[in-house]
Amino acid sequence: MKLFASKLVRKTMMVAGFVAGVALSASASYAQSSPFAGFAGNWSGSGTVALSDGSKENIRCRASYKVDGTGKGLKQSLRCASDSYKFDLSSDVVSEGDEITGNWSEASRNVFGSVRGRAGGGEIQVFVEAAGFAANLTVRANGNKQSVSITSKGEIRGVSITMVRS
Repeated sequence: MKLFASKLVRKTMMVAGFVAGVALSASASYAQSSPFAGFAGNWSGSGTVALSDGSKENIRCRASYKVDGTGKGLKQSLRCASDSYKFDLSSDVVSEGDEITGNWSEASRNVFGSVRGRAGGGEIQVFVEAAGFAANLTVRANGNKQSVSITSKGEIRGVSITMVRS
């Protein structure tokens, strides 16, 4: 009986080891294949916003990125504020290869529109538009550092943010 129990424990351990190895391989494969790999999590930092009147202000920002279980969907929230200015961007995008499409909104101004662009290799480059507004947005993640750049011809002419994973 002891011999049977010992063999059963050994086989159970081997199966558990095999299952763990497969799970780790699948998760590493997912991380490599997802165009949003490296973005998931919470980030915080600071930067500047340039307004259409020529003024520049320092801003503080927080971002949250949630990648869905398939690795093809991303929900992003970016909130920034200065002493006199704030914006609250949200987006929900999906990828088909390196092409991404989706929707975005800015809560404090009640503006919403579409997103289209590319993602991969730690970078997201998109064009966002809505009625009367258009901007280019680039997000780069490298390890625990992230940069966000927004350029527009609207009220916000440019945003430059550097964040770290928090």
